[in-house]
Amino acid sequence: MPPQEDVFVEKNKINFKQLAAKMLRNWYWLVLSLVVCTALSLAYLRYATPLYFTTSRILIKSDDKASVGDDAIAKALGGQLGASSSLEGEAEILKTTHLMSKVVKDLKSYVSYFHKGQIRSVNLYKFAPFKLTILGSPDSIQPITLEVRLNGTKITLSNDNYNKQVNYFQPFIIPGLGRVQIEKGLTEPEKDVVYEVKVNTVRQTVAGLIKKLDVAIPIKQAEIISLSLTDQVPEYSEDVLNKLIQSYIDGNILDKNKVADSTIAFIDNRLIYVSQELGSIEGNVQSFKQRNKIADITAQSGLLVTSTGDNIEQESKIQTQLSILNSVENYLTSSGVNERIIPSGALLEDPGFASLVERYNLIVLEKERSSISKTEDNPYMQNLNNQIAGAKSDMLTSLKGLRKSLEISKNKIQSRSGELAGQVKKVPAVERTYLDLARQQQIKQELYVYLLTKKEETAISKTSNISNCSVIEPPLTMGAVSPVRANILGYGIFMGILIPIGIIFIGDRLNNKINSKEDVTSNTNVPIIGEIGKSPVALETIVVEQGSRTPISEQFRALRTNLGFFMKDTDKTVLLTSSMSGEGKSFISLNLATVLAISGKKVVVMEMDLRKPNLSNKLNLKNDFGFTNYIVTTELTADSIIKSSGTHENLFIISSGNIPPNPTEIILNSRMDDLMAVLKNKFDYVIIDAPPIGMVTDAQLLGKYADLTLYIVRQGYTMRDQMSIPQEIYTNRKMNNTAILLNDVKQEGAYGYGYGYGYGLEEEKKGFFSKFTKR
Repeated sequence: MPPQEDVFVEKNKINFKQLAAKMLRNWYWLVLSLVVCTALSLAYLRYATPLYFTTSRILIKSDDKASVGDDAIAKALGGQLGASSSLEGEAEILKTTHLMSKVVKDLKSYVSYFHKGQIRSVNLYKFAPFKLTILGSPDSIQPITLEVRLNGTKITLSNDNYNKQVNYFQPFIIPGLGRVQIEKGLTEPEKDVVYEVKVNTVRQTVAGLIKKLDVAIPIKQAEIISLSLTDQVPEYSEDVLNKLIQSYIDGNILDKNKVADSTIAFIDNRLIYVSQELGSIEGNVQSFKQRNKIADITAQSGLLVTSTGDNIEQESKIQTQLSILNSVENYLTSSGVNERIIPSGALLEDPGFASLVERYNLIVLEKERSSISKTEDNPYMQNLNNQIAGAKSDMLTSLKGLRKSLEISKNKIQSRSGELAGQVKKVPAVERTYLDLARQQQIKQELYVYLLTKKEETAISKTSNISNCSVIEPPLTMGAVSPVRANILGYGIFMGILIPIGIIFIGDRLNNKINSKEDVTSNTNVPIIGEIGKSPVALETIVVEQGSRTPISEQFRALRTNLGFFMKDTDKTVLLTSSMSGEGKSFISLNLATVLAISGKKVVVMEMDLRKPNLSNKLNLKNDFGFTNYIVTTELTADSIIKSSGTHENLFIISSGNIPPNPTEIILNSRMDDLMAVLKNKFDYVIIDAPPIGMVTDAQLLGKYADLTLYIVRQGYTMRDQMSIPQEIYTNRKMNNTAILLNDVKQEGAYGYGYGYGYGLEEEKKGFFSKFTKR
């Protein structure tokens, strides 16, 4: 892999070892964060309102389990909310706003009572010392919150816009609520306690309960529905679930009774009509007997009646069926577009028609329930209307087929009756007329008895109607589910650890500056010649002195030693440059030259930053004569611009001179080559303080004279992206023998800056608490 790719991979790699070191250095923030987050967790546990989980289970029985017997009328009157509907449908019914609004109104859940505290209020539910009763309709109330103070028999209600004092059971008006009164509660009021009453609209309360209600089907095959509710007051949750289940059961029974009531009403109307016809025929028979003085049936008539008995019975049954069929058909056609419950299909002895009637009734009931929460334009309601129209059409078609079948049977019986009539020609006309009247009487009488029987069966079935829902597990509160102490403390400890680690990690990833030696090695493979620590005195220019044992002096001595590994014995010129100004080139130049001069070497420092010279100022030397004067004035010699530094006898300096308008052309002048030749002959080391290479090209022009190029990188100042500059110089060999010198390295722990041992006095040992307090 090419060097550039190595650097790219290293640059984008996370240095976990370095991160761990940073976290250990900032351990006090971790401890502080743990203490704060744990304290916040304990405070939350102290003041958070607990939530309780209440659950209940109900069993939805199918029709064959809920119906009594296998009679057709019982099947027609089966449960409308049972297993004929899907279990999912029953679960959806339990979550309807219509059902929940009944619960809210019955429990008066739209009014809540609180014991007002400094930090949080406690819901009193049933145990409030007073009760607010709304005397009007709760559907028109508006949300309002009132503070309540009880003083003997006097009650004061107030908020920002309302203040009133009343007595118990005294009706008064509150804006938004209408006419209300205060009644005594189950408990006695506490002294100097402020209570709070909150009133919400019924719709808001219903929406809140439905949001907290969970209806689930654990096992479909078991036909069990699980209901659960989470609330701050467990007694309230249990009351809501109990009332919800009871309202569901009551609605279930009401749906079943609608079919039975419709059937009984239909039979009562038919009985009135049939009894009038039967009374008329019986009067005709009585008049006929009186007029013809008939006391008994002759033996011949008795024999004829006996032979035609079966035929008459069959005809009467068919006539009965046709009469019922006409009534049902008139009932269907007279209903028009208004959907009504159809009487039981079991009145007609046709299983197919009975099933159509049952299907039609189910759809009509479903539409009645759905119309509570949906409009006629709703796609679901339109689908139900289409199903009702289809079912009605199917019933009329079935009736036509049934009528045709009955008419055929009737014609056959009448044909047989004609044959029997021929046999009775010899019977006297009076007796034949009597037989006709007796036959009509028998048909009407059988129809009347049949209708009475069905009415009694329907009434008995109605009294035996039970809900298809049974409670197998009453509402029971399982305990507080939130907050969980172990979880909250765990979250607090986790966040206490995560926050400082995250801040350190994010700060490290967002930091675009060089902060350690590892940042340099991960961004470039240019060798590092040494590290120079932070100067103990910020404004001090020369930090290296004869015999000094300070850490920074030893680091410059180590740098002097390392020069031998990068330079040959004949090499003399060291060029210092950087990415931008302010990275310490002049400081390094002067102190490197000083440490070389202390070792007995003759050293000259060239101030070659012609655009922004700074070296002379650091030594308090005048800069009005120097390098630029030498280049411009050909009469000047090299000796004329060399000055004593004033800091050491072996250290000399060449100032930049006046700032020229064309620094690049000055450096390219041929006299520069002559000057460098003279300096190399006269001095042991030539230190060139060049301008930043990342800003101008002067340093590259000077690079041809350098035997070693020191690229200065300042910790906490040089940008990481600027490491591409020395990497490019090193890779493309734009300058000779490039090495990086890390400057301004911050001290970590004792003296030594990463060397394995320290110089000078070590830091005084301190105890844990004194260190933490200092931090």
